Amino acid sequence: MADLFDSPDSASLPGPRPLADRLRPKALSDVIGQQKVLSPEGPLGAMLAAGSLSSLILWGPPGVGKTTIARLLADATDMAFVQISAIFTGVAELKKVFEGARLRRQNGRGTLLFVDEIHRFNKAQQDGFLPHMEDGTILLVGATTENPSFELNAALMSRAQVIVLERLTLADLERLAQRAEKDQGRALPLSGEGRAALLEMADGDGRALLNLIEQVLSWNVAAPLGPDALATRLARRAALYDKSGEAHYNLISALHKSVRGSDPDAALYWFARMLEGGEDPRFLARRLTRMAVEDIGLADTHAQEVCLQGWETYERLGSPEGELALAQAVIYLALAPKSNAAYTAYKAARAAARQTGSEPPPKHILNAPTRMMKDQGYGAGYSYDHDAADGFSGQDYFPEGMKRPVYYTPPERGFERELKKRIDYFAKLRARRQAGD
Repeated sequence: MADLFDSPDSASLPGPRPLADRLRPKALSDVIGQQKVLSPEGPLGAMLAAGSLSSLILWGPPGVGKTTIARLLADATDMAFVQISAIFTGVAELKKVFEGARLRRQNGRGTLLFVDEIHRFNKAQQDGFLPHMEDGTILLVGATTENPSFELNAALMSRAQVIVLERLTLADLERLAQRAEKDQGRALPLSGEGRAALLEMADGDGRALLNLIEQVLSWNVAAPLGPDALATRLARRAALYDKSGEAHYNLISALHKSVRGSDPDAALYWFARMLEGGEDPRFLARRLTRMAVEDIGLADTHAQEVCLQGWETYERLGSPEGELALAQAVIYLALAPKSNAAYTAYKAARAAARQTGSEPPPKHILNAPTRMMKDQGYGAGYSYDHDAADGFSGQDYFPEGMKRPVYYTPPERGFERELKKRIDYFAKLRARRQAGD
């Protein structure tokens, strides 16, 4: 009865098997690209050596071996391997899985429950795993392409160790291609440049590469194919990008920091990556305008205008022509002088306003439209700045008793050089007025 819930090994199933399935590693030492976690010094290697495997969350992009590693961990610990997907599994199926694991445990065998796309379960469903993890009925191995700290609840995270799996490098993909060629007994019909293009098409996804290789090996060609011929026959794997997920926030962060770091080439690259991933150009227009305000500010007063003009141009032209105006804004922002002095001053002023929010303005700068208000001293002693010879009275405009703060300290960059000169000039005049000069 217990074996009813075991996931069958696809190698034992009849019929043809895809190349990716035939080349699935038989031992953890055969897994390509994840030595940081599988080596004796790595977290999984250390757990296996100590004989103390704990529940895990395998976090990484598609095609890096999450399912394979989970299956091999079950083999290495002599546990039954049960695989489910959060997309297709409901409450009734989960109850059957837990019951099967309970029966196995009574018979002296543990169950490694592999949950693919575990982030698809809601918080209440995730809580359903906890009692079975705590009493040892299952050892949970969840797989996710999304950041676990965003998608999984704290209770589940506290009972599982997060293992980060990395996208495969070009060297990893080349090893995988050689393994495929050895299995098939022949080389790929590609030139050196064509082979490099094939690896790039996989975009760090081992399963995608093996699927591409399977297609290439099925072709009957007279001569090795180059990149152009390959591109006409194969579709490049779509870049990993989720407009509402972590990739979205990672790429906008990369764009923002490249602009802040005055690197127009890197900024254009991340801008293009987001567009290629299907990002809404209006979102990018908003974020570019924010960068102009936050990271350039008054050092270049034209930067904000460039962003707003680019945004308006996009709205008038639409895609794809309008994106060029936004690209020009990206370049301008990256090369503009940088200053967060106004941003810092604004935050400091907001913090001070929260602390002194009930302090009234000094009476000399209050209007006195009624006789009673004049009798209360409203407006008394106010100096009209335009009456001063230099247009500056030097009066104090902060609440009475509040020590005069300094929020805005412009740097010696861009237009803020001129603003700093003005601040220094008014500071000297203010000191002279307060001294009675």
